Amino acid sequence: MQKSSAIVGSAIFFAVAPFLAAAIIPWWITHWDMRPAFFGIELTRLIGALLIIAGVPGVVDSFARFALQGLGTPAPIAPTQHLVVSGLYRYVRNPIYISVVAVIIGQALLFGDWRLLVYGLLFWLACHAFVIGYEEPALRRSFGAEFSAFCANVPRWIPRVRPWQAP
Repeated sequence: MQKSSAIVGSAIFFAVAPFLAAAIIPWWITHWDMRPAFFGIELTRLIGALLIIAGVPGVVDSFARFALQGLGTPAPIAPTQHLVVSGLYRYVRNPIYISVVAVIIGQALLFGDWRLLVYGLLFWLACHAFVIGYEEPALRRSFGAEFSAFCANVPRWIPRVRPWQAP
């Protein structure tokens, strides 16, 4: 895939997947109405805002890396030609899913809405099932030893403290 096609494909997939999951569905659930803060603790709103602020750039950066370095998209129908092991991928294998979940949970905390917490948990469980059942086996088939080394050094969900340097 050419870089220009990868950029366009990633932009389209960005509008479909993470934007739907982290913006449209949460809005549909909450209409972004403020409810009382969780446990009456206003600090939970600040924590929620920080999760949103941290999550959005994580998604954008990862999508850009797929297009510019991987020459593909995060979409399974147009995968990357190269394994992406830079940026946030030096710390954790699934920064897009983690970032989207951070935005969802951030909104739950910001708006004080338990339904979004449940949705965030269900979304993460769906991501985990997809990663285990499809994504990792497909990446192992496509990238072999390179992906195995990546998996051996970079955790799936809990980020490393120090970045991994690919050989």
